[in-house]
Amino acid sequence: MKTPLELCRKTSAMRLATAFFSVLATAGLSGQALAACPQELAVYSEVDGDTSIDFRPETEAAIVANSFRLITREGLMLDGMVMWSDEPARAYGSLMLNCPEGDQTGEEIAACTHWQGVVYALDKEGTIGLIPLSGEAAAERLLFPDLARALDSGPLNDGKTTLPRWDVYALSGCQE
Repeated sequence: MKTPLELCRKTSAMRLATAFFSVLATAGLSGQALAACPQELAVYSEVDGDTSIDFRPETEAAIVANSFRLITREGLMLDGMVMWSDEPARAYGSLMLNCPEGDQTGEEIAACTHWQGVVYALDKEGTIGLIPLSGEAAAERLLFPDLARALDSGPLNDGKTTLPRWDVYALSGCQE
């Protein structure tokens, strides 16, 4: 007989797998127009969820490869950025809310950062790769590992705000 913890892990894994394969099944719906969308104008919708991610073409610093925002159903917007590391090459993302303007200390940045992690691109076959740079064609899907858990267990979980339930986002539009 399985313990409650083992059953919970199995159920969570099954839900994640269902969401992932649902993204794979709907990948062909994006069409030719979305295939030509550059990463910096891409709009993504959470798979089986209520949040979205909009990439933005402007960046404030040369080290920021992509900037984006995560938007909840209620209109809460978290600012995000993707920076690249060298060895090994990885796209490292952060999501922040209400960070102070101007020079910031490490403590101030940590206090307003709600998620950090590597951002991955997923293709039609589910192959994981690196997120495209600005100017390159947008990824079909993005994986933000541990995003849903990090936001759910943090201070943003006030019971009133719709937070991500999954870590996978599918390309759903392109800004003009």
